[in-house]
Amino acid sequence: MRIMGKRQTIWLGAAASGVGLTGGVLVCLCACLCSSCRQSLPESVGGAENSRSAGAQSDGKPSEPNVLPRWNRPRTEERQRERLRMVERIRQEYGLQDEAVLEAMRNVPRHWFVPPDQSAYAYYDSPLPIGYGQTISQPFIVAYMTSVLALEPNDRVLEIGTGSGYQAAVLNEFTPNVFTIEIIRPLAERAIETFRRYGYETIRVRIGDGYKGWPEEAPFDAIVVTCAPDKIPPPLLEQLKVGGRMIIPVGSEGRLQELVLVEKDSKGQIRKRSVMDVRFVPLLRQKE
Repeated sequence: MRIMGKRQTIWLGAAASGVGLTGGVLVCLCACLCSSCRQSLPESVGGAENSRSAGAQSDGKPSEPNVLPRWNRPRTEERQRERLRMVERIRQEYGLQDEAVLEAMRNVPRHWFVPPDQSAYAYYDSPLPIGYGQTISQPFIVAYMTSVLALEPNDRVLEIGTGSGYQAAVLNEFTPNVFTIEIIRPLAERAIETFRRYGYETIRVRIGDGYKGWPEEAPFDAIVVTCAPDKIPPPLLEQLKVGGRMIIPVGSEGRLQELVLVEKDSKGQIRKRSVMDVRFVPLLRQKE
């Protein structure tokens, strides 16, 4: 990774969509931030919690309390100290101060989502291999991309690239309405089995081409994409709800890319803001 002005170039990995529903290739490469680059982060880090509901309408009058949904968010006391150290590292070394996201990272056991031979390293500040050339992303990256979405309990969120299921489990801390797409069938099936084993009852998984999104379940309040198209896929823009947010890396393979925060305003207009310079693997398309 290298610093580009005030923005950071982060070499990190992501799930990309591959070919076919019954097979195909998905390449994922994820690398941690080097210590020399753990400097100031974009202003959006740590600020997302401020945009969550504060119980007031735009005219300053108190709003009626929302009826919040209830759903299962699995808990365990296993390896709590390691999770606490992981979260403190995210807070201190990267400056992420979003307390809701940090709490979610404390609550979701990362070791549930790594292969047995990687379990000892589950709380390291790094990505880990999960098979099929894929990785589980570095904890900070999961926390950061979750934070900028500013999720609410009734939100519907779409993830492109299920991988091990860890990011989806973190999203599930904020809302039961999590929809996630994975192109590699064995990974998707393994994630489904992990969700079932530990009691993630509301996460829905699709095996397919993430470029197309999930139109049957749209619109979505938030979309998180973990692979880089040359341009933002029009289907994802269409499926983003008015007032919604999407975080997505954009750019050509082998070149500097931008991690872009996309917002759709009340008139349906799209606003884009680059928050980091990054390098992601490309988003691959399903063969017709």
